[in-house]
Amino acid sequence: MAAHTARIEARDLRDTAHAAQVRELTAAGVLEDPRWRAAFAAVPRHVFVPYFWTGRGAGHERLWAEDPDPERRARWLRGVYVDTPLATRLRDGRLVSSSSQPSLMAKMLAALEVRDGDDVLEIGAGTGYNAALLCHRLGDEHVTTVDLDEEITESARSHLAELGYHPAVITGDGARGCPARAPFDRIMVTCTLPLIPHTWPAQCRPGARILAPLSTGLIALTVRDADFAEGNFLHTPAYFVPLRGATALPPPDPAGVEYGLPYELVENERFQFMLVLTAGVLHPREALDLWRREDRPARERFGVSVSAEGQWSWLDDPQGPYVWPLGET
Repeated sequence: MAAHTARIEARDLRDTAHAAQVRELTAAGVLEDPRWRAAFAAVPRHVFVPYFWTGRGAGHERLWAEDPDPERRARWLRGVYVDTPLATRLRDGRLVSSSSQPSLMAKMLAALEVRDGDDVLEIGAGTGYNAALLCHRLGDEHVTTVDLDEEITESARSHLAELGYHPAVITGDGARGCPARAPFDRIMVTCTLPLIPHTWPAQCRPGARILAPLSTGLIALTVRDADFAEGNFLHTPAYFVPLRGATALPPPDPAGVEYGLPYELVENERFQFMLVLTAGVLHPREALDLWRREDRPARERFGVSVSAEGQWSWLDDPQGPYVWPLGET
């Protein structure tokens, strides 16, 4: 009887924490669409984060749902429903997978602009939480999620099935997309990129939307055809685990302080975005001069074009004076 009562109390605490998070996200204005609000209300985060790692001193502490210590279990539950990213998988002390910040997830899902019947490819399965939200909104048959790591996909598949969701969960190199499930109307990426793999637009229908973290922002590309996509960055900052895979490149290191830039500017979130975006093309001092000359441009003034010949970032106009190559896949 005591064990049964404890289980009921634990369930009630989880339900209460989940409901409080949905209220907080709604109050913050990131769940304006009632369909996404319903998805967040239907999909509890704790199912997808049965444990997470938190930094403590020089090491890490693991908090988990089945800890015999009730205080540590309570810390796990409180942590799960805080609006923050959570480290869910470490390898040799290095973060390889995480549960994204719920408010950022909500912003990205809204920015994805899905329509009923859209087929969505998610690059970076993570815990499966984001795929569950997509399944609730669109239906399992319209959702494909890919991750390079079999341990991650197996875990995500299990979490999803626990709540009755059964999208296509594929183990593979997300940089190569998922040709077997193409074409897609939307591609949503939950890992930071150095550039856009050419395989993604080729696996999209004309008019599709690709939303991906690039530099420290989110680029929203509209696909014209298999060889061309273009769009602007959103205003939202975004920091994710880097894309892994055969075609992934190491993220650039702007190293602004080494070039004598004022530390307060290197730490400036807006300037850091431009510094990373133009690393290897503009000298950091050139980037600073341009940034100041153009009235400290925000992310929305920058964009990216992807073509069969290459890809480039730009300020204000893809045909204008400020255009920088991003590199080649």
